[in-house]
Amino acid sequence: MISSIGKTTNAIKKVLITGANGQLGFELQRTVPVGYTCVATDRNDLDITDASAIKSFIEKIKPDVIINSAAYTAVDKAEEEPALAKAINTTGAANLAQACKDASSQGQHIQFMQISTDFVFDGKGYTPYPVDALAEPEGMYGITKHKGDLLVQQILGEEAFIIRTSWLYSSHGNNFVKTMLRFMAEREELGIIADQIGTPTWANSLANAVWQGVEKNITGIHHWSDAGVASWYDFAYAIMEEGVTLGLLDNTIRIKPITTTDYPTPASRPCYSVMDKTSTWQALDFKSEHWRVALRQMLIELKENEENA
Repeated sequence: MISSIGKTTNAIKKVLITGANGQLGFELQRTVPVGYTCVATDRNDLDITDASAIKSFIEKIKPDVIINSAAYTAVDKAEEEPALAKAINTTGAANLAQACKDASSQGQHIQFMQISTDFVFDGKGYTPYPVDALAEPEGMYGITKHKGDLLVQQILGEEAFIIRTSWLYSSHGNNFVKTMLRFMAEREELGIIADQIGTPTWANSLANAVWQGVEKNITGIHHWSDAGVASWYDFAYAIMEEGVTLGLLDNTIRIKPITTTDYPTPASRPCYSVMDKTSTWQALDFKSEHWRVALRQMLIELKENEENA
């Protein structure tokens, strides 16, 4: 369902958010700055794979900003459904960018924000990837997202704003944190991959970074995740510790570190996908919190939601 929200009745900018039911879409709607009103859509409201539908929708609502948080994010399933992943991640992004360019030719300027992923990297590096690092995705998810990013740049040139993120979670939707809490409440032992390194990111943190980018009219490619690094094993252990401290879990369980080869999946994951955020922090004029601090904040929110349910 289309939702329209804002923090002021005298909004100066209208923002179209795609992927409204996703984790980032949810957080974007909760963090709308004063001076903006949002039209938040899911795939039932706006099919981004349909260029004519996008054109009609944009002509109707006349947005000043488009934030594309819609994506096909089922990493393993993308190997089975490459055409669908391409339609959403590649064609959909290009359709939105082209609609912005077409609107510009009619005298309407639209800021465009494309949300991308650490999966554009092959994960074979050992130091944080700068924004200009070579993108060499290996799985269909990363490939289709990267191709979408390239088309956005090709269509909009220097006006495009692309922000890559990683290991996203939120109190909304399905994600690693909520899955771990459920498993930890049900089982006595878990085996968690310890040789894939990245950075967990609270979707609320990313949403605030995106809004800051909108406010500052940032362009180019940027990286945003919370600060610090972790393996999935480290992340899971922190979830357990924080969960017990907050009363979301009754007790600790055994967590065993395993390797990627111990847990084969249809799609390969980057072994190392830590991103260098220095240039983004400078451009936005603020830094990420450490992922452990952000995790605690999200879990406090999750506990409050359970208590108020």
